[in-house]
Amino acid sequence: MSRYGKRTIAVVLAMGLAVAAGACSSSGGKEAEENAEGLSGGKAGTPTMTVAMVTHAAPGDTFWDIIKKGAQSAASKDNVDLKYSADPSSANQATLIQSAIDSKVDGIAVTLPDPPALVPVVKKAIAAGIPVIAFNAGITSFEDSGALAYFGSDESVAGETAGARAAQDGAKHVLCVVQEQGQVQLEARCDGVQKGFGGGQYDKIYVNGRDMPSVQTTIATKLQQDKTIDMIVTLGAPFALASIQAVKDTGSQAKVATFDFNPQIPEQIKSGALQWAIDQQPFLQGYSAVDGLWLYKNNGNVLGGGKATLTGPYLVDKNNVDFVAKFAAAGNR
Repeated sequence: MSRYGKRTIAVVLAMGLAVAAGACSSSGGKEAEENAEGLSGGKAGTPTMTVAMVTHAAPGDTFWDIIKKGAQSAASKDNVDLKYSADPSSANQATLIQSAIDSKVDGIAVTLPDPPALVPVVKKAIAAGIPVIAFNAGITSFEDSGALAYFGSDESVAGETAGARAAQDGAKHVLCVVQEQGQVQLEARCDGVQKGFGGGQYDKIYVNGRDMPSVQTTIATKLQQDKTIDMIVTLGAPFALASIQAVKDTGSQAKVATFDFNPQIPEQIKSGALQWAIDQQPFLQGYSAVDGLWLYKNNGNVLGGGKATLTGPYLVDKNNVDFVAKFAAAGNR
């Protein structure tokens, strides 16, 4: 088992021990019983708390629907009033965080794709007494921001996993497609792909991820210009679907693989149109971010002990896609 897996198990065990200790203690009388009830399974008996979740989601990117579904699931269980907002512009995202501070929410869950623009306002939240948990983007900067915890994938490790798998599949020329310039987690993915791929030929292109017809056209043009490309790695499920269509339109022999999921991905893997997907388990990220703030407010717990708790990479291919498909169909992967 990897050190990451051991760390996650340790966190889960620690949570279980903490809850068990509260529930089984013979001291504390009625107060201890009420605390145990508040932390037990089912719907929380704790007072309603308000959590603002602020992300860098671009309109129409289905990945974020899964994040939100996880967050809403935890919010329903934990008696949390969830306020979700998003903007792909770092300046606008910072403004949304400041609005959450001004609203005096009980906690903030935030992505950090552009640390220089976002870390200062996160520090303002913490200075105002609002606990913050980072997730999805910002694994290298969340500690500097003062955030309690981080839930997400180590994108460098995930990228290396993808690059190594491309090499294992026999690829000679990999094209990595980035849908949004300036986001640290996306650059880390492509850098990891290049490192994991090793000595083969590697290219990277930027597309306008907010304009899917443009994405497809840009990829098709690249395939027409360079017919040696035999593997396309996209950084999000919608861009994989656009790449598959671009391959068909151009008659290219390139194979397609991707990071992330949506409900269409399993069937694409089963059909062979998509080779594999690197899943960072976004449902788990959204769920853990909200649940982590609830645990901190109601029991003083910090999941991960202040270190990053990894939710990926989890590689899905024909060997395990049938198992994952039912969860994807429900919108949870």
